[in-house]
Amino acid sequence: MKGGKLLKVHGRASVLAGCVIANRLAHLYGAIAVFDPKIGEPGLDKYVIVISHNSDQVGDILEISTEVKSNLKIVLCGSPNTGKTVMREGLKTALLQRREAPSSYVISGCPDGDGSWYSETAQKYPELAKELKAKYKDSFTPEFAESKAQAIESIQNPLLVFDVGGEKSPENEIIMSKATHAVILAKTEAEVKEWQEFCQKLNLPVLAILYSDLKAKADQIQSQYPPLLEGIIHHLERGEDVSNRPTIHALVDVLIQLSSAN
Repeated sequence: MKGGKLLKVHGRASVLAGCVIANRLAHLYGAIAVFDPKIGEPGLDKYVIVISHNSDQVGDILEISTEVKSNLKIVLCGSPNTGKTVMREGLKTALLQRREAPSSYVISGCPDGDGSWYSETAQKYPELAKELKAKYKDSFTPEFAESKAQAIESIQNPLLVFDVGGEKSPENEIIMSKATHAVILAKTEAEVKEWQEFCQKLNLPVLAILYSDLKAKADQIQSQYPPLLEGIIHHLERGEDVSNRPTIHALVDVLIQLSSAN
């Protein structure tokens, strides 16, 4: 986290967790405000300033409208073992590097324990990452799907990116139904056709079709959005930073363009 004028902490948490977050981040932000569900109203969230180094006073209440419903929710879907998790991490990094990109949030829609925290943790603390992944691994049940779909629906960032498992299952149907657009990552044209039909069933517009080629030496962009970004993304290997790949940058351009239109 790079810091800034204000950090808003939103979500259910204990007093202890809230104090730890505020204490660790106080030196990075001019003020820190915590969401208080007891004083909010429909369409209006309210936050209380708990730490301030600027003109805001501790105890002041901030009112944040939640009426905006034009959020983009992009699902990265496609066949198993194509590198969706690696592409997701590269896309997250690339979005953070672009000043003109909308405020984004990147999560995992899979129960495999490999959340968006995993890549950086594995690079610095491989044993801890392995331990946590095993701990967080869950079953792909209807209950998991409903819980994940509810979480995706509730996230109000202008841009949300999430990936899903490689099966065209009822559980993925539940999760993907909360997306607004899809990006397909596959190895063959036959796989692409299957996922196009799955997205069409869910009324999900497809923004990009990318072919994952582990042995290729470079990316190839074959067509631009609109109407459809198509190309080859090479060597999506775990542990590699793919944020500077041409296809990743092209996809970020698509998301910026779509966000501006929204």
